Amino acid sequence: QVQLVESGGGLVEPGGSLRLSCAASGSIFSMYTMGWYRQAPGKQRELVAGITSGLRINYVDSVKGRFTISRDNAKNTVYLQMNSLKFEDTAVYYCNAHYVTVSGFGYDYWGQGTQVTVSS
Repeated sequence: QVQLVESGGGLVEPGGSLRLSCAASGSIFSMYTMGWYRQAPGKQRELVAGITSGLRINYVDSVKGRFTISRDNAKNTVYLQMNSLKFEDTAVYYCNAHYVTVSGFGYDYWGQGTQVTVSS
């Protein structure tokens, strides 16, 4: 079982920055693929950014060049640095930990979510 605790959300003006953090419990954090998802009102949850155990990174097109995902395995923490925030970035942001065993079983864990509101 993995517990994920997000922090760092809040209210920010357009063009501003926020850094989200997700602290994970457990001893095999480094083996998980970590991701940040978001869900805006009336929309489906979407993957914003992901980082594998081998540090491969991917972003949804709408945040490329503005958001940066990183991880610190020594601290069991994944970060999402969000710059040049736009109104459309407003959403609840969720941290996800994904792991697949050698036998093919997949496990997904979710944090409780943190609200990011971009407003003037």
